[in-house]
Amino acid sequence: MPYDVKLPDIGEGIAEGEIVRWLVKAGDAVKEDQPLVEVMTDKASVEIPSPRTGVIASLHAEEGAMVPVGSVIISIALEGEKATPSAAPSTGPSGSAPAAPGAAGPPNSEDVLRWNDEGGAIPGVTPGAASAAVPTSTAAPQATPAVRALAKELGVAIESVRGSGPGGRIVADDVRAAAKGGPRGVATAMAQGAASGTAAGTAVPPHAPKADEPEERVPVRGLRRKIAEHMRRSLSTAAQFTFVAECDMTAIAAHRDAHKARADAAGLKLTYLAYVFRALIEPLHQFPLLNAALDDATQEIVLKRYYHVGLATATAEGLTVPIVHHADRLSLFALARELTRLAQAAREHHLKLEELQGGTFTVTSTGAHGGLLATPILHHPQVAILGVHEVKKKPAVVNGQIVARDLGNLSLSLDHRVVDGAVGADFLYALIQRLEDPGWLTPGDLT
Repeated sequence: MPYDVKLPDIGEGIAEGEIVRWLVKAGDAVKEDQPLVEVMTDKASVEIPSPRTGVIASLHAEEGAMVPVGSVIISIALEGEKATPSAAPSTGPSGSAPAAPGAAGPPNSEDVLRWNDEGGAIPGVTPGAASAAVPTSTAAPQATPAVRALAKELGVAIESVRGSGPGGRIVADDVRAAAKGGPRGVATAMAQGAASGTAAGTAVPPHAPKADEPEERVPVRGLRRKIAEHMRRSLSTAAQFTFVAECDMTAIAAHRDAHKARADAAGLKLTYLAYVFRALIEPLHQFPLLNAALDDATQEIVLKRYYHVGLATATAEGLTVPIVHHADRLSLFALARELTRLAQAAREHHLKLEELQGGTFTVTSTGAHGGLLATPILHHPQVAILGVHEVKKKPAVVNGQIVARDLGNLSLSLDHRVVDGAVGADFLYALIQRLEDPGWLTPGDLT
């Protein structure tokens, strides 16, 4: 009898995961601990390794499907058993794989989840633990954890919401429409309008591409799907606005040049971002509303008395935000070292779960091709995010003289529900003052 591998319960309120990519196919021989599938949750991309050596008998979900925790996702014919390979079944109307026989109940005790950093495995429950029925695609509404959380915040019974997403999946607009008393989400009306060739009563004929108009459709899956969900939720929840100011980084550039040899000897890449992270802490102390979150459920502003600063990092799959925990305890060199490590781990998919959790403030850099400014979107539920843009030589007026200076813009996006414009401006200018005159740096920062 094939050995069934279930999607493990990984805690943190996660009820389901998306099958991003199968790493094996039916008929493949696999060894114990060999990665089987990449799964995306609200927290991170993870790989599930094989708990047994054998041959893949069948896959129970297609790529892109949302699978409830505890569902059987793959079956393995163990050594000595005859495998009858079969392809992954089609997903049901909900977009999730149908529960296979034996899918009910918690994961097997041998089933484990491997985080992409190859860190510790998370075991399933103890053998013999009481099992609970896992909802099938027809028994429970299909929605991501973020959408379920939004429903809870708005007091909406998600079971009563009609989904307008692919395969009937419930999306954020459906929940918000239900909260307002609407019978269904905006996306449903849009979908029906598209199907009938109308939108808001206006005929919109579908465009059929011609032979010289090639098109390619790329499924929105994995990290890209999570980015889309989180950005939409952020924009629809917070009252966002952006304040921009110019910063003269000439003194920072001189400090960096003066200590470049020491940084090189320590194997460090001393970037402007390291200085920004180091300079941030005092202004965050001074203006605590920017190191905060708004609890929508209780209507309370939560002031964070710790400083976990996130770094928005571009990867091949999209942006991810690893966290520098207790950034206020790190020297300049230590910050440079940690920023390099986290950025590399993000691009190589080696981040630990805890390195993606607990952020209180976020910094995003547009890099060398960052242009003049941007309007960063808040990393919900945070209330502030700082954009750091290209620094380059530009003419500036200093003491009545036109001279070349290292100038760049900083853009600060804020949630106006929590932070007023004047407070945000005062914070940004306090940060700029520290960057323009880094005399506060000490010898201890160079260790």
